[in-house]
Amino acid sequence: MKLAKTLLVTALGGLAVISGTAAVAAAPQKVAITTIVEHPALEEIRKGIIDQLANEGFVDGKTIKIDYQNAQGSSATAGQIARKFVGDNPAVIIPITTPSAQPVAAATRQIPVIFSAITDPLAAKLVKQWGKNEGNVAGVSDQIPLEPQVELIRTLVPNVKNIGYVYSPGEANSVAVLEMLKVEAEKQGIGVLAVPAQRTIDISTAAKSLVGKVQVIYTSTDNNVVSAYDGLYKVAVENKIPLIAADFGSVERGAIAALATNQYNIGVETGKMAAQVLRGVKVPDLATVRMTDLDLYLNPQAAALQGVSVPQVLLEKATRVVKHD
Repeated sequence: MKLAKTLLVTALGGLAVISGTAAVAAAPQKVAITTIVEHPALEEIRKGIIDQLANEGFVDGKTIKIDYQNAQGSSATAGQIARKFVGDNPAVIIPITTPSAQPVAAATRQIPVIFSAITDPLAAKLVKQWGKNEGNVAGVSDQIPLEPQVELIRTLVPNVKNIGYVYSPGEANSVAVLEMLKVEAEKQGIGVLAVPAQRTIDISTAAKSLVGKVQVIYTSTDNNVVSAYDGLYKVAVENKIPLIAADFGSVERGAIAALATNQYNIGVETGKMAAQVLRGVKVPDLATVRMTDLDLYLNPQAAALQGVSVPQVLLEKATRVVKHD
C-alpha cells in the first residue's frame, strides 16, 4: 500500500521551497511607468529609469515587470491610465511629466508614487515642500534656474528686447516657468511676450503670431511644444527668430542652444528612488530633489539658419555640439 506524501511548503527569501521539487521564484514586483506623450527628452528619462533599476538588480522580465503607458497627449487618457495603474496595485508608480503625475497622485494615497521631470512639484500640488514630505509622493524635478537662461539668450542675441514664449496653459510646469522667466527677464530689462497654445497643432500658429514682436523664442520642457518642435523650427528659420531651449532633445531638432539638465541623468536619479521603494523604503523617508548640474548644448548649423553666429567662447564651453552630416 502506498502512502500519500505530504508536501511541506515554506517561504525562504522570496522563494517558495517545496520538498522534493525545485524552488520556484516569487512573482516579479510590478512597476508602472507613464508619460503624457513620447518625444526624445522623455524617452531619455524613461531609459535612465529602466537602466538604473536594472543596475540595482531590478530587471524587467525577471525581478520586476514594467507596465509602460503613453497617454498620447490626452489628459483624459492620462486619467484612465492612472486609474488602471491603481487597480493593478503595483509596487511603485513612476509618472513622467506633470500632466501624468497629477492624475496618478489624485488617484491613490497608498501606492508609492515617484515622479520624474516635474518642473514645479509644489505649484503642481504634488508635494508641499522640497525635501521630505508626508504621504506617498516624492520624486525628481527638472526645474532649472532662469538667470543663466536669460544670460545665454543675451550672449547669443545681444539685441534682445523681448523674449517670445509659446506654452500650454494647461501644463502647470509651463505656467510656472513663464512666471519665473518674467521675473528674471525684467531684472535685465527684457520683456516677455507669452502666447498660449492649447493643443499641439496650435504651436506653429502661436509661434507665427510672435513674428516681428520678439527677437528670440525660449522654449521650456512643455510637452505640447516639444512634441511640435519641427513646426516651431520651421517658423524660426523662415523668419530668422532664434530658438533657445531647455532640453538637449530640442537642440537636436533645431534649437540653437540649451543650458539644461541631462535628461538621462534625471531618469537615473528617479530610478535610484524607485529602487529604494522596491527595497521597502517608505516614501516619507525620501526627499523630493532638483537636479543641479547644467550642460550647454549647441547647434551651430541651426543657429546659422536662424541668423545667429555662435560665439567661440560658447563653443569652447559646450558639453556637446550637434554636428550634421
